[in-house]
Amino acid sequence: MNIGQAAERSGVSAKMIRYYEEIGLIEPPGRTESNYRVYGEDEVHILRFIKRARTLGFSIEETTLLLGLWQDKSRTSSEVRDIASDHIAALETKIGELQGMVKTLRHLVHCCHGDDRPDCPILDDLAGAPAKKGH
Repeated sequence: MNIGQAAERSGVSAKMIRYYEEIGLIEPPGRTESNYRVYGEDEVHILRFIKRARTLGFSIEETTLLLGLWQDKSRTSSEVRDIASDHIAALETKIGELQGMVKTLRHLVHCCHGDDRPDCPILDDLAGAPAKKGH
């Protein structure tokens, strides 16, 4: 199948497939005499694996490691578990940071009168200005 068909079957855009080839995440497929890429079911399966890993938020580096472990039948599941556990910890940290951002923004929105006056505690905070009394 061509790159468009592989993209459709895997759910990975043709642009991303080319990018994954460029960075060495996947091996470039064989080509026809007219230099068109030719993909098979194995490549589509690998692309689906990559898409799922990326959907779960794994970085390119982590995805590369996971792909290598998936293809290595002598691997231990503990190696995979360690990568996933580290990723969970990173996600939990990010969730905490995002919750902090939401809390701060809720406070700033609450402090903003949202009227015709130019005073705006949201912009003041972004600019690093000291908080004005009454906000």
